[in-house]
Amino acid sequence: MHVTASQIRQDLNNFGGFGQQGYGYNVKYLYNEIGKILGMEKNYDVIIIGAGNLGSALSGYSDFARRGFKVTAIFDTDSAKIGRLIHGIKILSDRELEDYIKTNKPDIAALTLPRDAAADVAAHLVKWGIGAIWNFAPVDLRLPESVVVENIHLSDSLMRISYALKEKREKEMS
Repeated sequence: MHVTASQIRQDLNNFGGFGQQGYGYNVKYLYNEIGKILGMEKNYDVIIIGAGNLGSALSGYSDFARRGFKVTAIFDTDSAKIGRLIHGIKILSDRELEDYIKTNKPDIAALTLPRDAAADVAAHLVKWGIGAIWNFAPVDLRLPESVVVENIHLSDSLMRISYALKEKREKEMS
């Protein structure tokens, strides 16, 4: 990470005392405390809007459950998908979304939708009580500050990889 041990200690001290000078850290205790700082001692119910390839892949990622994120429902507009199971989770109609949210109160909605639909769906989700949106649609969502939004741009990640790979190759050639 290109930081010194001293910098890490100083950063950790911003959250409280976790170690004892000259003795270091109890790693298990530190791991648990960092988890608390990140809010990982809680469990979160997640719904996925969009049962295409990305929505299906997210619903099957087993590491989420291990970290306290449980996918509880998947929604789609495609009548051919509704009623099918993806990784043991039944795909529900988007028409059931409002009732599901009001009844089950999920914490997070993951959007794996086309660009055109994302903003409208996000606005409805907020109106129905969703407090956090994990947005994979290729558009930045502009929502009230009270809503936590994480816009994920897969193409941006590929551009960063491309740049890093180019830099690496140029270093190797010089």
